[in-house]
Amino acid sequence: MEEILIISNYYPPEKGAAANRIEQLALKLYQNNYKVSVLCPLGNYPKGELFSEYKGKFSVTEKLQNITVKRLWIYPSVSKNIFKRTLSVLSFASVLFFYLLFKKTPHKIVVQSPPLLLSFVSVLVLSLLRKKIILNVSDLWPLAAIELNALKKDSFSHRVSLFLERFIYSKATLIFGQSDEIITHIHSIFPEKECHLYRNFPDHQVAKMDLVANTNEPIKLFYAGLLGVAQGVFELCQNIELENLNIELHIFGDGAEKSQIEELIQQNPQKKIYFHGMLERHILHEKLKTFDIALIPLKTRIYGSVPSKIFEYGALGFPVLYFGGGEGETIVQKNNLGWIASVGNFESLNSALITISKTGKSEIQTMKPAIFESAKKNFNLDFQIKNLIQKEVF
Repeated sequence: MEEILIISNYYPPEKGAAANRIEQLALKLYQNNYKVSVLCPLGNYPKGELFSEYKGKFSVTEKLQNITVKRLWIYPSVSKNIFKRTLSVLSFASVLFFYLLFKKTPHKIVVQSPPLLLSFVSVLVLSLLRKKIILNVSDLWPLAAIELNALKKDSFSHRVSLFLERFIYSKATLIFGQSDEIITHIHSIFPEKECHLYRNFPDHQVAKMDLVANTNEPIKLFYAGLLGVAQGVFELCQNIELENLNIELHIFGDGAEKSQIEELIQQNPQKKIYFHGMLERHILHEKLKTFDIALIPLKTRIYGSVPSKIFEYGALGFPVLYFGGGEGETIVQKNNLGWIASVGNFESLNSALITISKTGKSEIQTMKPAIFESAKKNFNLDFQIKNLIQKEVF
């Protein structure tokens, strides 16, 4: 059985799309006769503190669904203080550097990027050791940081980030990009670099669920995920207009904007927004059976970014209201997955909600089987993995 290692900054029991997609990759490789191991930090995300089972430990080795997971020490933080955030990244990067340098690792290694510094450290050491490096690029940094106003263009940090970005692209044996835009960007820098499209599809068979309809209830729109800067859920809650529509918005998740969202809801009960906190994945899916439409927002259009929730909720049979711009709009329209609103344009969003309210709950229910079948055909993780294996990528 051939060995392969995956290096990632996130892995379950941590929450979020990043942890979920790395887990799916690991499981699918195992199912295709690879011996898979994962190297990641001690669990701490999204709250920025070590989970109780990892406190007081420098490293932990676990066996999760036949995947060997090696967790290394990190100083966790999601603080807005730049010093603490930098210290957190450097802590794991330092431990990772020495681990890769002195511990035996397989020849084939998948490196997740971003975070940019961690992928740089990994690629630096692995290139010196002449490993086969498969760089899995899910977002374009530092470009995304500029678009999110998290980094100032032409600043010292920006120039350093550009150096790190070009280094990892140049040293990678081959690159996965989660969108056509990512691949286009990489080829604009290194035209000859071998790149493959690798979408963040869910495991469709695991995701299948029986949706329940109660036509006497309002249309239930839901957001489930991280409540951070990139998603802009707090600003969305401020500007969404549901008062005169037969629609409710339900929010599931955790993150930096949680307290602001809770306070807004408490002070404005007329907005028909309900917060449910963070739920375990299987509990969340059970709860969502009675819901109608998945809301997928981004605060701004991020070049190269395609939220994996498009594929996840399509695989569950949910229509989506996409409010993120970019390549995601094309995917929603091409596959008839629901509605789109122009990113950052709340007039466009509220206009789409009026259309949804007029569409009615009964017609929305009839959309679900067609969306499920479309996702089953077009968002197939098994086919994607097998196709890459046939090309001898792994």
